[in-house]
Order: sequence, then structure tokens, then C-alpha cells
Amino acid sequence: MSSSSFAFFFAQATNAASSAAGTSADTTSQAPPAWQPFIYVILFGGMIYFALLRPQMQAKKKAEETIKGAKTGDKIVTSSGIHGVITNVKDTTVIVRVADNVKLELEKSHIDKITRPDSAADTEKAVTAKAS
Repeated sequence: MSSSSFAFFFAQATNAASSAAGTSADTTSQAPPAWQPFIYVILFGGMIYFALLRPQMQAKKKAEETIKGAKTGDKIVTSSGIHGVITNVKDTTVIVRVADNVKLELEKSHIDKITRPDSAADTEKAVTAKAS
């Protein structure tokens, strides 16, 4: 409850108590504006959007961009835990080599993580540079 709603109910209770006691109260109490409850609904909706929905949409968009950027030679991990290297990229699928002479055709939507060979080398350089 807002403070103005509380004040409204308090004023009504005070007026009712003074009327019951036989005294007259000259205070005029006004009802809160009709649009006030809508402000709370809008604020609550905004909090839900910025706390839950927007971060989820941004993460989904980032994941889609990563999957669209998949190319031959990238190491991947699928949502089912299969590790492999992309050998061919098609429109909606990729061919993944998981072992010698073992290739699987997987949907792009099942790719969970992508590790590019050049980014691993950069990471190793950064770790060795930091250690020395």
C-alpha cells in the first residue's frame, strides 16, 4: 500500500471514530486518484521486464549469433554433451567429426558451445603473459 492510501484509510478511521464519539470533524479527506493503482502495475511490469525478460532475450540473441557464426574447424559441444570438430556447415545442420572415421550430422540449434582454434591460442598467450 502506498502512504497516500494509508493516510486515506487513517483519515476515514479517525472521522468514523470522532463521529461515533459525537464530535464533528472538519477535516476533508480526499480519495486517491483513480490512476494511482495503474502506476504500480506499470512499475511492476517494468521491473519484471528488465529483471527477467530482457536478459533472457539478450542471451538468446547472443546464442543465435554464435551459432550462425559456426564455421569449419570450430570445436563444439552439443546440448547432449557430444564433443567434436565441425567439418562442414550447411543451412540448418553441421557435420561434426567426433572420432576418426565417425561423423555426425547435427542440427545447429543443438550446438551449446563453440571454441574457435585461434581464440584458444590467444587465451594461452594471455595466460603465459600473465604468469611471467
